[in-house]
Amino acid sequence: MSRLLPRKASDWVRQAVEQVTYPPDFRPADIALCEAVADFTMTSPERILALHDAVRYLVQNGIEGDVVECGVWRGGSMMVVAKTLLALGDARDLYLCDTFEGMSPPTEHDRAFDSRTAEEMLEKTSREAGRSAWCIAGEDDVRQNVFSTGYPSRRVHFVRGKVEDTLPEAAPERIALLRLDTDWYESTKHELEVLYPRLVEGGVLILDDYGYWQGARKAVDEYFAGPEFGTNRPLLHRIDLTGRMVVKRTHEAPIGF
Repeated sequence: MSRLLPRKASDWVRQAVEQVTYPPDFRPADIALCEAVADFTMTSPERILALHDAVRYLVQNGIEGDVVECGVWRGGSMMVVAKTLLALGDARDLYLCDTFEGMSPPTEHDRAFDSRTAEEMLEKTSREAGRSAWCIAGEDDVRQNVFSTGYPSRRVHFVRGKVEDTLPEAAPERIALLRLDTDWYESTKHELEVLYPRLVEGGVLILDDYGYWQGARKAVDEYFAGPEFGTNRPLLHRIDLTGRMVVKRTHEAPIGF
């Protein structure tokens, strides 16, 4: 069964049509979760459910650590995390890292999959547009949205500023779930370099922009091609056209198949 969720049309938010069609394998609870956060995220139903499943996997397997998200827009993805943790009777510290003022300047590496430059796309988009490449959402708005889930406020941390300036100092030492959604090459590269080593064995990395933004893909490919990985590079599991997921392997995991 599939259902349609009305969404605002925008060229930039990677939608080919003005409505989102739920995959036929989505259960009513999956659809309800997507609809609950629809106004607060620009991610697809597939990425929302993948995030939900990642949190459930961490809890069911007793994988300890906090949750870090870089690039939060209105907080929809962290709302998914909070709702899932509450439903499972689990509590972890949540770190939301963002400028809360919109996107930082892109570089020459930052192009869409069709080679349009990010700079060009920003210039053609109003900063006031609700869903746009600027991704502007104030901290007060994000706080209200995340706290509306009922998640304990003492366990939610808002890290304001460019990630290049705030990380790693503001990040926890042990991360169970790391979600990267800052789009650009420089920020994604920095996030991986300082945060992936803190991702615990068995922890989950979610890359929101790998398929859409060339700069984000370049940063990811360069990082995992580093000498510290050798032939033990992780599998980037495809969630949808842009999202990818990695489960950090343990030292005991075999290399190859």
